[in-house]
Formats: sequence, structure tokens, C-alpha cells
Amino acid sequence: MSVRVLVVGIGSGVPGHLTGDAVAALEQVDVFLVADKGAAKHDLVALRSELCRTVISHDRYRFVEVSDPERGPDRERGTEAYRAGVLAWHQARARRYAEVIAAEVGSDGTVGFLVWGDPAFYDSTIRIVDSLTAYGVDLELTVVPGISSVQLLAARHRMVLNRVGQPVHVTTGRRLLAEYDPSLGDVVVMLDGDLTCAGLVSAHPDLEIFWGAQLGLPDEALAAGPLAEVLPGIQATRADLRAARGWVMDTYLLRPRSPGA
Repeated sequence: MSVRVLVVGIGSGVPGHLTGDAVAALEQVDVFLVADKGAAKHDLVALRSELCRTVISHDRYRFVEVSDPERGPDRERGTEAYRAGVLAWHQARARRYAEVIAAEVGSDGTVGFLVWGDPAFYDSTIRIVDSLTAYGVDLELTVVPGISSVQLLAARHRMVLNRVGQPVHVTTGRRLLAEYDPSLGDVVVMLDGDLTCAGLVSAHPDLEIFWGAQLGLPDEALAAGPLAEVLPGIQATRADLRAARGWVMDTYLLRPRSPGA
């Protein structure tokens, strides 16, 4: 069977974050596949559904929720075990998506995946879609970019991510402590559920943080200042957001304070 697959970046899930190309792509979709991650994160499905109702000019599309496989204890795993676990999770997801596509779409249909932010930044959707061919899905893939949380973070703090002529390093909370060095320049940290930047406070007292959570949503939260001073408030705000929603999506920039600042 041959299907078109559209992977579309949707920013924070509000219509204003969609490009014209993204809206045009959504208009073409027959079936949107969304991961069912349980009750605590079901409002992420609702936000996607509401976005489509707002911007798509017809009702000839469907949402199909696909039960998400268990991912495993990522925090307890070493690097190699973590990579192996993620690969197994991707394969399990792809297998389930292939089964649903065969049952719900058939030949010559168009499948849509709505990606929070932009598909290029720490998102597994493109890799999973590429692996669908191993499960008998003949596909034509198109990727439509979206506004990323990194862009939103910079906009909300009214800043440029890099200093003049200096680099920007993008990494994850899992890797931050092992690889941080001031020579990296400004460091954007994603996927950091534990705010591991706390481990840098004593060795790098000049660090500033520019943090944002739920960017673009009604409960958006921002904080900025010397890392040692504002970190306790960020930790408390993050805990409140998780208690209210069941999930938190945040990112931050670390920047050594300029002399004389």
C-alpha cells in the first residue's frame, strides 16, 4: 500500500503558530494519528483536535488515537541502555502505527502527524515514520516546519540566542553536566525534567538562566536571572504546572554573565 505522510510542526498548538504551508498540509489529511499517552496527557490530544477544528475548512478528516508503548525507566539507564531503549520504543510505535494505517487508511490515503514545536528539534516522529517501511508501509513523506520552543523562548525573553560572533550549543538535560563548558557559548537545554542545571551552580556562579514553560499556552511561565537566585522559584513553578496539568514542557538558555553586567 502507498500512503502520503505529512509531518507538520504546529508550534505550541495555537493557530497563530502555523505557517501557511502547515495549514495547507492539514487540509490534505484524511487521518491524523496521535499517541495516546494516558489521562494525564490527554489534553495534548484535545489541543491538537481543537487546532484542526479551527484551521481546517472541512470535516472530512478523523483523529485516531494510538496507544503509546511503554518507554521504560530512562532516568535509571546509562547512555547505551538509553539508546537501546529509545530504539525499541521507536520500533514498537512504528509497528502500531503501521497496523493502524493498514486498518484505517488503506491505499492512497494521507496520514498526518502533528508535532509539537518543530520536527527537527528532539522529536522522534520523522525517525518513526521512516521506519514504517520495515512494517510494509510504502510511503511518501513530507515535513512541514513549525515554530520551535527555542524560538519562542528567545522571543518571550526579547533576546538573541547568541552573542556577536559566538556559538549556540543545543543539548539535553541528560548530557548537560557532562559536557558543559563556558567555551560552548550560550547553551540551550531541552528535555530536562529534573532541571539538572542545578548541578552547575557551585562551579559556575556567573551563569544566568532564561527559562520558559508551556510556551504559547495560557499557563505560560517565564523566569530569568542569575541561576543560583532564580532556580528555586523555577523549581516551584515547574512543580505547580505539573500538578495542574500532569505534564510540563519547558526549555531554557544558560549564558555566562558578561563582565560589568
